[in-house]
Amino acid sequence: MFDFSVRPELKALSAQVRRFVDDEVIPREPEVAAQPSRLEPVRGELQHAARAAGVFAPRVPLELGGLGLDWRDSALVFELAGRSLLGPQALNCAAPDEGNMHLLHAVGSDPQKARYYGPLARGEVRSCFAMTEPAPGAGSDPSMLLTRAVLDGNQWVIDGDKWFISGAQGAAFVICMARTEAGPTMFLVDGDNPGFQILALTPTLDHAFPGGHCEVRFTQCRVSYDAVLGEVGKGYDYAQQRLGPGRLTHCMRWLGIAGRALDIAMDYVNRRDSFGKRLAQHQEVQRMVAESAIEMHSSRLMIWQAAWCLDRGERALHETSMAKVYVAEAVNRIVDRAVQMCGARGISEYLPLANFYREVRGFRIYDGASEVHRASIGIRVLREAARGTE
Repeated sequence: MFDFSVRPELKALSAQVRRFVDDEVIPREPEVAAQPSRLEPVRGELQHAARAAGVFAPRVPLELGGLGLDWRDSALVFELAGRSLLGPQALNCAAPDEGNMHLLHAVGSDPQKARYYGPLARGEVRSCFAMTEPAPGAGSDPSMLLTRAVLDGNQWVIDGDKWFISGAQGAAFVICMARTEAGPTMFLVDGDNPGFQILALTPTLDHAFPGGHCEVRFTQCRVSYDAVLGEVGKGYDYAQQRLGPGRLTHCMRWLGIAGRALDIAMDYVNRRDSFGKRLAQHQEVQRMVAESAIEMHSSRLMIWQAAWCLDRGERALHETSMAKVYVAEAVNRIVDRAVQMCGARGISEYLPLANFYREVRGFRIYDGASEVHRASIGIRVLREAARGTE
């Protein structure tokens, strides 16, 4: 039923990605850490290098210059890219652009694909996805959506506030979710539209995100009738179409950081002596390494199975929700153990672990907090059990 073998072409590509991340991407990390304003230019330089190395845009179709990988193949490549916080940016498979590319490819019209998807796939621009709103608007519960779009002649007029919009600063366009008479609808809004305003760059725990996390406002924001992405009233359906695979690609990428954190910790405990022997010879350290290795393996299998479901054309909402909960929490535990094993060096800037620790914490919240996913998983499991007793 399942085949875990990796075909030779994918093995070769995986080796290419690993070399590229190790040789080209990781050496640029100290530069960006010391000077965050360098993130955007370094991102552009690394994307140029990724094209030259043949590892650019793994999920983008071949005809648009990408590698055309399916979800299962992407799982291996995204994990390797994720070994550096800069890796997904370099390969053009980072959020929110990767999810927006998936959505534009799935439901965008031909003119929309030419205007928005093409430049995004080529790495010429960045984008953002605007759904989350300040209270009492939509957060974990999308049915609380307050932003509205009203048809005025041959234009839509959008009004509403959004916040925690990742990548908004410097984005060439926004995919905005707004309520219409027919129901929630997605709109493509150019970043220079006079009705679109960035109010503030929100200070957050994580820093390694181009464009930050922003508060934005749509005020009498006029877009053409054909700015609707997909069909009017189907915004929730499209959101699920985007968010299911999107939460899985988060799992793929962050698992790479967890793996690198474990590698750093194992290198340290294999060299450091304490109480007359190597740290690696202490049973408690062996326990921490074992637990992290088990969680790495379990996470990988959950990701692969959910990717298999997506490749079969299934929505895989249940599988991606379970993977999101488990992998998000496992990644946090693995990085935390790595910090602990490295002691004082773990919380210093001599190693990248402190930065990893800060960056991975948000994974348990965005794309659905663990508590929300658990509730949805429980409802589905209980509903299925109830059907079995009828």
